[in-house]
Amino acid sequence: MTMTKVLITGVTGFAGSYLAKHLLLTGKFDISGTYLLEESLKNIQEIKDKLNLIKIDLSRTKNVFDMIKNTSPAIIFHLAALTSPFDSFNNPIQTLNNNISLQVNLLESVRKNNLFKTKILIVSSADIYGLVKEKYLPIDEETPLMPTSPYSVSKIAQDFLGLSYFLAYRLKIVRVRPFNHIGPKQSPHFVVSSFAKQISEIEKGKKEPILRVGNLEAKRDFTDVRDMVNAYVLATQKGKDGEVYNLGSGRAYKISEILEKLVSLSFSKIKVVEDKTLFRPNDNPQLVCNADKFTKLTGWRPQIPLATTLKETLDYWRKMI
Repeated sequence: MTMTKVLITGVTGFAGSYLAKHLLLTGKFDISGTYLLEESLKNIQEIKDKLNLIKIDLSRTKNVFDMIKNTSPAIIFHLAALTSPFDSFNNPIQTLNNNISLQVNLLESVRKNNLFKTKILIVSSADIYGLVKEKYLPIDEETPLMPTSPYSVSKIAQDFLGLSYFLAYRLKIVRVRPFNHIGPKQSPHFVVSSFAKQISEIEKGKKEPILRVGNLEAKRDFTDVRDMVNAYVLATQKGKDGEVYNLGSGRAYKISEILEKLVSLSFSKIKVVEDKTLFRPNDNPQLVCNADKFTKLTGWRPQIPLATTLKETLDYWRKMI
């Protein structure tokens, strides 16, 4: 059987590692993946021998061109990016430069290598919708963009760069705007993983029984990362070139609800303390997804219950601490 050649940029990242595992299970793909730091390889420890790993700085134009020429992938999942809205306030130039330049290098390399049949998935973010007015909820693809962070501006740029390369060069680009995705192995820079890590540290006696939190009033739409990467694959198989699709569960939870669910899974007595340093300069009050466009096209809906994801995330940190 002929294997389809796939390239995943950022294969050692949170979503990238789950995507690689998902594709391997089908037995249909020859997978290459890029990474930058040796320490990130721990995320793919159990599958790395089955991947063609490429250590590369994607900001280096010639290196990216040569990589695309050598791999000639039929499908590209572009996941490599700086992904933290919170961190982007401290490093706005780095966030913008990184996320935009990496994608330009990738798309230019595909174009200059004449890979016009290659399917490319551009992963934007629901964060681009920002301060959404009540009348636009739940959020569909026509909702006005009101970005509230340098990160969200960088993801708008990635999204629209994808559109522009489709319109200008007819590259086979599909864009997705995933809402919050969570699960084991996610960085503690993100809210669910941060809570789970702190609870695990308290349980092991490595931290005082105080859980420090930021804004608990914001509402977010959470999907298990395994459901999300399944949607990414479907987007490359059934998504229409040039189109954009929202991906999410269609239900929003207050961060305080998520915290309560996680704390209820712990045997420790925990005090919750608000920490102003964890607040963003500007935070989106509510993001809830309308994924009807993608669901009608593919039949996709998240399958893993939130309770399962939260428990598995907490159990992951219990093993790591």
